[in-house]
Amino acid sequence: MNHRIVAKYIGYIMLVEGLFMIPSVFVSLWFGEPDTLKAFLPAITIPLIGGFLLSRMKTAETISMGEGFVICSLGWIVMSFFGALPFYISRRIPHFIDCWFETVSGFTTTGSTILTDVEAMPFGLLYWRSFTHWIGGMGVLVFLLAIVPLSKGNGEFFNLMKAESPGPTVGKIKPKISETAKITYLIYLGLTVIECLLLVAEGMPLFDAVVTSYGTAGTGGFGIKNNSIAFYTSQTVQMTIAVFMALFGVNFSIYYMLLTKKIHDAFADEELRWYWTIMIGGTIMIGINILPMYVNNAGQAFRDSFFSVASVMTTTGFGTADFDKWPEFSRHMLLFIMCIGASAGSTGGGIKVSRVVLLVKHLACQMRRMINPRKVSIVRMNGRRVEDSVMVGTTAYLTAYLMIFIVSVLIISFEGKGIPTTVSAVIATFNNIGPGLDVVGPTGNFSSFTPFSKFVMSVDMLLGRLEIFPILFMLSPGVWRRKSIRGRGQ
Repeated sequence: MNHRIVAKYIGYIMLVEGLFMIPSVFVSLWFGEPDTLKAFLPAITIPLIGGFLLSRMKTAETISMGEGFVICSLGWIVMSFFGALPFYISRRIPHFIDCWFETVSGFTTTGSTILTDVEAMPFGLLYWRSFTHWIGGMGVLVFLLAIVPLSKGNGEFFNLMKAESPGPTVGKIKPKISETAKITYLIYLGLTVIECLLLVAEGMPLFDAVVTSYGTAGTGGFGIKNNSIAFYTSQTVQMTIAVFMALFGVNFSIYYMLLTKKIHDAFADEELRWYWTIMIGGTIMIGINILPMYVNNAGQAFRDSFFSVASVMTTTGFGTADFDKWPEFSRHMLLFIMCIGASAGSTGGGIKVSRVVLLVKHLACQMRRMINPRKVSIVRMNGRRVEDSVMVGTTAYLTAYLMIFIVSVLIISFEGKGIPTTVSAVIATFNNIGPGLDVVGPTGNFSSFTPFSKFVMSVDMLLGRLEIFPILFMLSPGVWRRKSIRGRGQ
């Protein structure tokens, strides 16, 4: 492995992170928070200096798939470490493991929190905390490909993007990966701005609208009020956020098709149809199930149902109602929807709708082969044959997913918090959702867990956001001592 090129790109990531922290300084100045300002200055200076030095390293400008995985995994770990510094230096979160947990939760757009009183946090830290969602939603490497003039040729752009992008395959909107990244980020920025303007027009304060839009766009869900979105009693505000949560769970290539007037191709997409079918179907079933709790207010029941389904399916984690108090059917339905997650190519987490559809089709295909062994049966998606390598990767992902889930549940079970809390805490962190059930429900938090459990769940967040394989590759025995891992996956 080319250690120098890994170090160089880690330097780029550190530089970008240092620059991304600068707006928080102005927020601290605006709200008159000198202590927070003092915390940000060293937190910005350290990655900027370190990043500048590393980015100046001389190295060949080619990146193999293996090196792309290592850069992605190590980059997110480094980014989370430096991103935690403002919380730790300010002593607003005294223990570093809690700072780490909160920051990893932010960058991975999970939204799980250890804070018991978020409204006591300074505005500068609240801004940075929510902005980590926006950075992590689309990915810092995708941002680098879109903005920073990096290397050229030999497929290294694709190797970086594939390591960070969610889903069973990585689609290209344009032939050049850098153009794909730019278009994707412009759509991402545009939707964020539109939501922010709508929320301001609907009466939400500007600061609240900005950080809420960050959380919605990144499908992260960090709220700045102790009761999340329920603080804003306006039904218009709540439904605007719900709609945008659902929109950010859609594959961004669909929006490009709509912008380029490929309307038929966009609405013919199988994953898109399944995505909305699951969301609308889940909303109706849960809405009916919770109706007895909403006497003479059926409209509110279905509004809360839609908001909760959109929130957990896109793995955002915002809340307007405490679904932990809903009937068993609704609670378990939400847990299943949490695991399915959003669309590939979106900012949402979970297994992804496309993977679930592929696995169902693969199962049906195998059943047909068992009934009629001589019949040729292949898996198709959007009318095109799915390559065997994609199906192998999908089944391997599910295998790794289940193994990590089981191990994580067993480790967290030593806390003795009961099955609902233990299982839902792992589901919430591994699928990058945020809230779970019981102790970690919509009105709870993760502060009562031991430092080791918080570390395990932080790793689960990273595994979930990076879709397992980049982290496992980086941790594989011998990766770092080999002279070369080039050529793999190219």
